[in-house]
Order: sequence, then C-alpha cells, then structure tokens
Amino acid sequence: MRQIFFRLDERIQLIFIASLVGVGGGLASVALNRSLEIGSKWLYRMYGNWYVFLFPAIGAALACFFLNQIARDRGGHGVPEVIYSVSKHGGLLRLRLFPSRLISCFLTIASGGSAGPEAPIVVCGASIGSNIASFFRLRDRQRIVIVGCGAAAAIASIFNAPVAGIVFSLEAILGEWTSLNLIPIALASVVGVEISRLLEGNQIPFQTRVFFITATNVVACVGLAVLTASGSVLLVRLLKFFNNLSERLSPYEWVRASLGGLCVGIIGMYFPAVLGEGYGVIRTVIGQEYSKGIFVIGVVALAKILATSLTIGTNRSGGLFAPCLVIGSLIGLFYQRLLVASMPSVHWAGESYFALLGMAGVISSVMQAPMTGIFLIAEITGSYQVLLSVVLLSVLSASLSHFFEPLSIYVQQLAARGEWIRPRTDRQILSELDLAELIETDCHIVHPEMPLKDLVKIIQISHRNYFPVEDSKTGEFLGIIRLDDIRSYLFNQYLYNAVLVEELMDRDVNTVSLDDDLPTVIELLDKTHSWSLPVVQDKKFLGLISKATILDHYRRELIIQEET
Repeated sequence: MRQIFFRLDERIQLIFIASLVGVGGGLASVALNRSLEIGSKWLYRMYGNWYVFLFPAIGAALACFFLNQIARDRGGHGVPEVIYSVSKHGGLLRLRLFPSRLISCFLTIASGGSAGPEAPIVVCGASIGSNIASFFRLRDRQRIVIVGCGAAAAIASIFNAPVAGIVFSLEAILGEWTSLNLIPIALASVVGVEISRLLEGNQIPFQTRVFFITATNVVACVGLAVLTASGSVLLVRLLKFFNNLSERLSPYEWVRASLGGLCVGIIGMYFPAVLGEGYGVIRTVIGQEYSKGIFVIGVVALAKILATSLTIGTNRSGGLFAPCLVIGSLIGLFYQRLLVASMPSVHWAGESYFALLGMAGVISSVMQAPMTGIFLIAEITGSYQVLLSVVLLSVLSASLSHFFEPLSIYVQQLAARGEWIRPRTDRQILSELDLAELIETDCHIVHPEMPLKDLVKIIQISHRNYFPVEDSKTGEFLGIIRLDDIRSYLFNQYLYNAVLVEELMDRDVNTVSLDDDLPTVIELLDKTHSWSLPVVQDKKFLGLISKATILDHYRRELIIQEET
C-alpha cells in the first residue's frame, strides 16, 4: 500500500490522508459527545443532594490521577501543545494523547467542571493526524498540514460546522493560509462533519428565530463589544492568576485540581448554570426562555467566568470554547436587558440576537481569532442574517481585548516559555533547521603547548580563520585562535619558537550548544559581531557554526516554503 501511495502526486497523497483523518476526527467527537450526554444526564439526576458540590473535586482529582499515573500525560489546555508541535517539532504528537484527553475531559466535564470538550477533541484529532502522517512517512511540512486536518475535523464535527473547523485550523493552529493547507483541511473538515451527521443526525446545535435588525441595533454592537472584551480579558487574567496561585499552594497537581473543583462545586450550589459545558444554558438564552432578572444574569456570567478559571486554571483538562459561548450568551442577554430597561421606547432585535453577538465577541477575543468566531456563530445557529452584526462585533471585541491581552489564550503559555514562534517569520523558518546538521567539522585542532611555528604550518594548509584549542590530555575545549588577532605574529620568525598557542588564544569566547536554537545563535552572532562560533557540548568541541552556512540553508528552506 505504501509503495502505491508514494507514487502518487503530493496533493493526491494529502487528500487521501486528509480523508482518513477526517473519519478519525469525526468518530472521536461522536464518542466524546455521547459519553458526555450520558454523564450530564447522570449529574442532572443528582441535583438536590447535599453532596453534589463534591463531584467537581472528585472528577478533577480522578482526571489528574488518570493523566499523571496511568496515561503519563502532563495535561494542559491541549491546543497550545498542538501549536507547539507544529512550530517546533514538525507536528509530531504522541498517539496516547488521543485516549488520555478523551477520558480526562469526560471525567472533568461529566462531574460538573466548567469546561468544554473542544480543546481535548482538537488534541485527539491532531494526534490522529500526526500518527497517520508518520505511518505514511510524510515530511515535516506535510505532517503539519495533516495535523491541521485533524484539528479541523474535530472542531467541525463536534459543532456540525465545517467552515468553522477550516477557519479555526488555519487561523489558530497553523496560523497561515495557503492552497496546500486549505484543500486537505477543507476535505478533512467536511468528512468529519459527514461522519458526525451520519451517526448523530444533521442538527443545528442552537436553533434561532428570524430577527428584525435596525440600524440602531447594529450601532448598539459597539457597547456590547466593550462588555465582551472586558469579560474576555477578565477570563484570561483569572486563568493566569489561578494557574499561578495553585502552583504556589501545593506541589501536588491532584490537590490543586481538587481544591479548584471544590470551589466550582460550591459556586454550583448557588448557580447550577455554571456546571458542565453549559450548552443547555445557551439553548435557554437563545430560545428567550431565561427568566432571571438582569442582576442575576450579570452575577451568573461572572460566576461562570470564575468557575471556568478555577476548573481550567487548576485542572486543565478541558477546553474554553463552550464556556466562552455560555459567558458570551449571558453577557449579550445582560446587555439586551440593560438596553430595554434604559431605553424602552426603542425597538430592539431581541434577546437571542444579542446573545449570538455576545458569543461571537467572547470567542473572538479570548482566542484572538475573529474569523473563527464569525463563522462558528453563523454555522452553529444557522443564522446568517446576523452576519454583518457578528463581523462588526467580533472585530471590535477582538481589537479591544488585544490592547490589554495581545496574545490569544492558546499562545500565552508558549510565549511565556519562549516557545511560541509566529508562522512565516524568520524565526519560524530558522526553527525548522537543525543546528546539528549545520555544524562545520573540517576544523584543525590545536593545543595550548604548541609553538607558533607549528601553528603557522597548520594555517598554511587550512582555509579557515578560526582554530579551536583543546587540552591535549582531557580533550576539553579551552578557547580559540582567530587569524585576524595573530596576523602580526605570523610575519615575525623570531617569535616562532618563543610564543605558544596558549599565549595567543582567546579563552573568553562565546560558544553555543546543541540545545540552542538557531534564532538564538543568530542573535549571538550579531551581538558579538562574529561570523563563526564554536559549538561546545559537555566541554567538548564539536565544530563551528557560521553565519554563511545558516543563511545558505535559510535561503533553501525559504525557497521550499514558497513553492508549497
């Protein structure tokens, strides 16, 4: 099968594999959806019992135990790991991420944790894609595309929204729009949705009604954008706060997760709407059946932000899509009730209209992905008549939140660790080059006790200007001889026997190691005004890394990327 596959055109190869990945992503989302439905029904039947507030803590502890002790997985949002693998490791992901994230997500959400299934299912789809690509021995750039296919199929099938899956993968995961990416990702997204529809039916998740939208309603989007941006910034900062706080409180992850889950359970005792993924709340709001007063709506929205921050900030087994949709719908409802109360004579479009806009605003702001927010809301509600308002609200809200939080929630962790690289930048291209492959090993080694006359003989047969100095007994790197620094000694034969290498070498020399990435090496070369630097690992000289060699390989990689 592989022999036939490798004879095919590259685009045909990617299309074939994208179809397989789409099937895998669709099946994974259906499995998670059905398990969560069963878990949610069980939890709903338990409401009213005094011990229900303990469930989120128990679920969080079990999820941590499963991830750490059984699956040997460190957990996390999931999406940052996919982005990191794409930017740094050619899309390589372990296959065990697939079952581990499904089970931990089920334990967290089914027990009442305020999280969504979307991020874990993205990891599952991306993991399926990565391992299928590795099975067919695809190159790194091809594997990255297939990882994007898995992410697109997962999101598309869980929301029954193929366009949103495509846009999310290109905008949030790969960060670039090219024809090579678009075609297989679109196919995987469609296949994933068709698998989901075949097994679960073709249903719009949140059915809406027809709206009568006036210019006044469109203008009112500006005020709602301020609220959604504020809610998004609050959510992002609380997530970071509880993540840092929990790490200081206890070194044991299961303890941190249990404490967070216990707090969520206590909040849920007073506001049950914050528990679980919250899709039922969205349906109630969009159906204009939410009967609570304006003050309660605002408090519930804040409670959902707090519960989500506690769940993901301490447990990290879950996604942000569903909570963002719930928070956005409540903010939109709060804003609509506020408008009606303050200006009752104006004809407003209705609660579901502003709820949809609120959902788009929060999604776009938290993820800094307005296109994803626009198409997701349009598809999961089937309401394209609000597209103009959704576009306006998404762009305004994302722009306002960008002022306070420039990076999306997915890349903030990577950026804090120095692991995030913008696509199609010099740093991203350099990161795809392997430093070990660029080391120049045709260097002449000299020793500190060597007289100048022996050094001159070596210089005569060498084409290099740098000569590493090693200890003749231990082989440890001691320094380097630069031809420009000793040029005046070379023409004075009286010094040939009087001067030794150890008197001429530079001991305080900047070095790099195999652990350094090429962007860091380039920065050091520029900072020291050097054309070459010695590569030293465990005090042993491995060779030289030169600016000319890096730039030559950079140019070749750039040509390859332009062709694709």
